[in-house]
Amino acid sequence: MIGISEIEAAAGRIAGHVVRTPTAPSPGLSALLGVPVTVKLELLQRTGSFKARGATAKLLSLDAAQRAAGVVAVSGGNHGIALAVMAAALDVKATVVMPASAPARSVEIAGAAGASVRLTDGMAEAFATAERLREEGLTLVHPFDDPVVIAGQGTVGLELARDADELTDVLVSVGGGGLIAGVAAALRALRPGVRVWGVETAGAEAMSRALAAGGPVPVELSSVVTTLSAPSVSRLTYDHVAALVEEVLVVSDREAVRGCLELAEHAKVWTEPAAGCLLPAARRVRDRVGPDARIGLVVCGGNATVADVLDWAERFGVR
Repeated sequence: MIGISEIEAAAGRIAGHVVRTPTAPSPGLSALLGVPVTVKLELLQRTGSFKARGATAKLLSLDAAQRAAGVVAVSGGNHGIALAVMAAALDVKATVVMPASAPARSVEIAGAAGASVRLTDGMAEAFATAERLREEGLTLVHPFDDPVVIAGQGTVGLELARDADELTDVLVSVGGGGLIAGVAAALRALRPGVRVWGVETAGAEAMSRALAAGGPVPVELSSVVTTLSAPSVSRLTYDHVAALVEEVLVVSDREAVRGCLELAEHAKVWTEPAAGCLLPAARRVRDRVGPDARIGLVVCGGNATVADVLDWAERFGVR
């Protein structure tokens, strides 16, 4: 299990390389939900998502031989962008393997940053390709199955714990589980009374299926939210969520897209569906906890184009 000492060490390591993003009350979301809401704005992070933290922590942990050989990552979008950009900043050669379903903008940004981008038919094939490259000598920067990466993502929770006013419940999106594992570890140490809730979209339910099965299981992916679409969680992230997280809630793609539009209107931030899914889940948490709820939302990223969100809104009939 990742402890607060590892997270604090990661915070010291990545300071100066990443942004200490704002933690702020949201009057608009508070009015919308009827309870106080605080947002942690990771969409303002370098590369547009929290992923810069874990990628930077891992890159800075490499020895000279590993740096010289280069790194490889699998990504549905944001992890690939983060690794490409941060590797370029640290003068490390990067290869990013993405499924063909990854957003075109993510592929473009990773390539423009100087990474070698390889596209595969699906996420399972992407992981297999990355494993072959690891066997050839590249260092794998896993998006979630790595304690160094999880500690880096946990710095989100470290900052939230130190910067937020009183909170009762914090909601975190779940793909492979690296972000929620790190955030939950930090909050358990610094805000032990706060409940942590995970949020997935239907068709990207790797963690909720794992919790039901008692361990990681492969899942079929069908959600439009590619940045949450891990083919399975890892034992490492599963163990953290099973021990530290209240529950993982599942919302529909339609609800996640509607959440994007509501966040734009009421919070004045432009997010991707991986963050939009937090809002419908927050309504459920509010209804369970009652009027005394004090909700924190980790707004994980904003790497969706206007055209993407409007296309999804039209597809799902969201106004």
